[in-house]
Amino acid sequence: MPSTSIKVQAFLSNLPLFKEINAAELDHIARGTREVHATRGEVLFRKGDSCEGFHLVVYGQVKLAFTSPNGVEKVVELMGPGQSFGEAVMFTERPYPVYSQALVDSMLLYIARGVVFEEIERNPTFARRMIGGLSRRLHGLVSDLESYTLYSGMQRVIGYLLRDEPEKGNHAAPLSIALPSSKLVIASRLNLTPEHFSRILHDLSEAGLIRVEGRSISILDVEGLRTFEG
Repeated sequence: MPSTSIKVQAFLSNLPLFKEINAAELDHIARGTREVHATRGEVLFRKGDSCEGFHLVVYGQVKLAFTSPNGVEKVVELMGPGQSFGEAVMFTERPYPVYSQALVDSMLLYIARGVVFEEIERNPTFARRMIGGLSRRLHGLVSDLESYTLYSGMQRVIGYLLRDEPEKGNHAAPLSIALPSSKLVIASRLNLTPEHFSRILHDLSEAGLIRVEGRSISILDVEGLRTFEG
């Protein structure tokens, strides 16, 4: 993979976490930041590795996952451009509870724990933004648990397909979405077996609600899909 350098300060300044940090502070954080280039399939860290900072995705996609004792992989999160991961583990100063792997050629920034802690002590606004990010992550995990516990596989898939659509709106034309990862990865993210995920997509296709072409899915009837009970 060819190496591509970026202006670290410029990238950081466009992220909500660093929006109100002045140039001198950004320079300080940048000095504690290094670029990480990962090819498709490369493992960034393994479960049990020491966590000395957190990652920001510049481009590409990374999965966070763990493997059960019987060898089944469970994808916890999929991280894309502008998203960060590892902050919570960094604060607990414990090993990673998951492993991280690039799903495509990716570039990330790795920000050292030391410069983060120094900025927190200096800047209350930065501390509040960091806490806010951790709170949103916790809220997302609770929502995932609620989904796994209370909703059927069909409801989870429909919710995933409609995740970016408002509750109400004019949807006269079909909507096209592209699955960001393989169906195997998406199934694991939704806590489904690949077979169950494929069967649900087949049932929705047979009902005339969607059309599947590889990773491309056309939603033919948004409101029908929203109210479909299977």
